[in-house]
Amino acid sequence: MNGPYDTATIIGVGLLGASLGLALKERGLARTVRGVGHRSSTLDTALARGAIDEASLEPETACAGAGLVVVCVPAALVAGTLDTIRPVCPPNAVITDVASTKESICRHAAATWPTPRRFVGSHPMAGSEKFGPEHATPTLYQDSITIMEPRAAAHADDAWDAVAALWRALGSTVVEIAPDLHDALVARTSHIPHITAACLAELAADRDGVQAVVGAGFRDVTRIAAGRPEIWRDICLTNSQAIVEGLDEFMKRLADLRRLVHAGDGPALDAFFRAAQSARTKVVGE
Repeated sequence: MNGPYDTATIIGVGLLGASLGLALKERGLARTVRGVGHRSSTLDTALARGAIDEASLEPETACAGAGLVVVCVPAALVAGTLDTIRPVCPPNAVITDVASTKESICRHAAATWPTPRRFVGSHPMAGSEKFGPEHATPTLYQDSITIMEPRAAAHADDAWDAVAALWRALGSTVVEIAPDLHDALVARTSHIPHITAACLAELAADRDGVQAVVGAGFRDVTRIAAGRPEIWRDICLTNSQAIVEGLDEFMKRLADLRRLVHAGDGPALDAFFRAAQSARTKVVGE
């Protein structure tokens, strides 16, 4: 990649942003890392962890002179953040984001950023149910997959190349997927599973004494329900169509399964679970 950058600015220093800062510094990809947040306490933690070198509450100030800007705020805030920093980013700066919804963000950037466009949408599929800079790790992006919006004529070629090189330098495999297809696919592999985990956690919590019978399976299935609520609120708000379509299909499958359970149809239930076993192998590859 082109680097190291003299200055990299990370807007949002939670788990993803602080982990990015640690990775940039550990791998020598940025000489100075600036962090932007809306709470001094979070910035102080990021500074103490060594994830950032400088802290700011003002994204406009922090982006001035930066060669790389990565927006790590919740999905619903990305478009507004891009509007805020667009007038102050240097002409040759490279700008990207880490939001797990892409269509509305990339559409907004295409309509508002000048061409050749310096912003390139990306989504590193890395994270944890834990949040905050106190849980940051420089290896968060290692061996992950990062989805990028495909190169387009409106993109500045060097900016697109630099974003791809950034994620590869952090140990991630880059895959190009159109933003609308990205949202449809990730709704089924990430967003709806999280919603399902949240519902299962609430279902269990409705019964007194349930703690005595919680096993590893329940912990595994519901682990992601412990994630940061505002992140998942914003994902639902920015990918509502794909999530609703997926939930409709999921609810139909649940209704079909309910009928089989109610009817006590052993052969059909056996066929269902065998098909599900094969489906998981097809999707996950194991």
